Amino acid sequence: MAEKFVSERNLKFMLYEVFDAETLTQYEYYAEHGREIFDLVLDTALKLGRDILQPLLREMDQNPPQFSDGAVKVHPMVRDWMRTCGEGGWISALAPYDHGGQQLPLLIGAVIRFIFSAANYSASVYPLLTAGAAHLIESFGSEALQETYIPPMYAGQWQGTMALTEPQAGSSLSDLSTLAEPTDRGYYLLRGQKIFISASDHDGVDNIVNLLLARIKGAPPGVKGISLFVVPKFRPEADGSLVPNDLQVAGSFHKLGYRGSPICQLSLGENNDCRGYLVGEPHQGLAYMFQMMNEARIDVGMSATAIASAAYYASLQYARERAQGRRLGSKDPTQPPVPIIEHADVKRMLLFQRAVVEGSFALLLQCSVYADRTRVLTGEEREKNELLLELLTPVAKTYPSEMGVLSVSQGLQILGGYGYCDEFPLELFYRDARIHPIHEGTTGIHGLDLLGRKMMMKGGKAAQLYLREVEQTIGQAREVADLAPYAVRLQAALEKLKEVTASLVQLSREKGPETFLADATLYLEFFGIIAVAWQWLVQALVVQQALEKELSEDESNFYQGKFQTCSYFFRYELPKIEGLVHRLLEGDGLTVKMKAELFE
Repeated sequence: MAEKFVSERNLKFMLYEVFDAETLTQYEYYAEHGREIFDLVLDTALKLGRDILQPLLREMDQNPPQFSDGAVKVHPMVRDWMRTCGEGGWISALAPYDHGGQQLPLLIGAVIRFIFSAANYSASVYPLLTAGAAHLIESFGSEALQETYIPPMYAGQWQGTMALTEPQAGSSLSDLSTLAEPTDRGYYLLRGQKIFISASDHDGVDNIVNLLLARIKGAPPGVKGISLFVVPKFRPEADGSLVPNDLQVAGSFHKLGYRGSPICQLSLGENNDCRGYLVGEPHQGLAYMFQMMNEARIDVGMSATAIASAAYYASLQYARERAQGRRLGSKDPTQPPVPIIEHADVKRMLLFQRAVVEGSFALLLQCSVYADRTRVLTGEEREKNELLLELLTPVAKTYPSEMGVLSVSQGLQILGGYGYCDEFPLELFYRDARIHPIHEGTTGIHGLDLLGRKMMMKGGKAAQLYLREVEQTIGQAREVADLAPYAVRLQAALEKLKEVTASLVQLSREKGPETFLADATLYLEFFGIIAVAWQWLVQALVVQQALEKELSEDESNFYQGKFQTCSYFFRYELPKIEGLVHRLLEGDGLTVKMKAELFE
């Protein structure tokens, strides 16, 4: 297995040269931090990834969780890892000081998640889920809930989950049917089923805390009647003991990848004693849960990018070491074979991988910057960053997810037959990557969200803000001779985005929402390519400034490699929007018109 799974040089390039993380410390909320602390955090995260997580990647994949006697047993490292994360402050890293956290910028938190996920995705989800669930209680829970649940969760002793999906409802949360019946004893009695819930039962912690959506008896139909509850596996008593909470594991799924973490089906209230504790106000559950869902969607994009990063470095190492064939112009069969990295098509595949990984990573860090600004700014500036983050969330989840699968696939292709075998990790990465276009909202769901909601919200204000952000970058690039041609290409793509969006809005007026949204997934793909091209141009501006200085050979190679990868994206990936534009402008509703009975 390749030792390298991320580029430390690229991490620091993105943090300090592109997004200037140190500027966040000018705000009071982050004032106690600085470059020295950020570097220490990164160095420690990389060490944990190399020394603890990566060595157990294959072992956790080959020895998945076992469901026996109504309980799930996981790899012994999970308990050690959760305690390490608790004691080291990794679960509470982003939490405020008054909740025992380190109040680190979300930008730094994003890089931590990237490192852990690249080293061992399955292991990374345990603390990640716990942090998200604890933050939800921290944001909306009562003081009693916070005091009871947050400390053991941040300590890595209790696992947190997000329990939304039900067997009959899937992504349609309006059809959610888990019932919560009020009592006069400070809790609700819950009955129902939840399915596909990550880490919702295992022996790597002392308790599981499910953040769970349910309907209070008599609640309004649809999403307006959904409430949020804390539903522990064991409910804590006043004396500190833990009592079973009538929450049973109905089964654990066997999965294509992501095998080191269990995904379970839960049965609540079989004995009518599953107690849930209301978070916030009744019927506001979906609004509360969207905080964790949106955070999780960014995390999914980051995890997809991280797996693609690990796959890229594994295939890069192989391409440098594997000698096969000769240059196409060579006629002498007695000459030794060359490393396959010398072949143009292998370079093309490596460029594709790097373009996807580093372009996606940049987009995700851009979202983290917007999120950090919502923490420290007020008024109109805060609203601007909130709107930009909302608009880009479906893109930041889906472009890395969909393209990450293709990126890993190209890495596997570089290894040829070896890539298909478990002697090398590419097949593992390929399996692990495939979950990301599915969970936390399928690609189709996010296409509907982007086109049907985000582009239209507040009269298109978010879309206009986004266009101004991209046009500002284009304007800067026009002033740099080597970047001016790429600025022209991105401006042309942006004009097509405006044209397609206007055409679809008109289609909505003429033919209604079904035809309007029929190709929303294609629109999301189209939008995503342009968004990542924008982020490559942002990086290229920094690269060009660096190349004007006197550099060491290693530094020159780094920046030149960046520029060549940017060139690749603009010359190979951005032109792919042409076919999407053609299809989206046709607006014929072909898939709407297709009758179900015509499928054979």
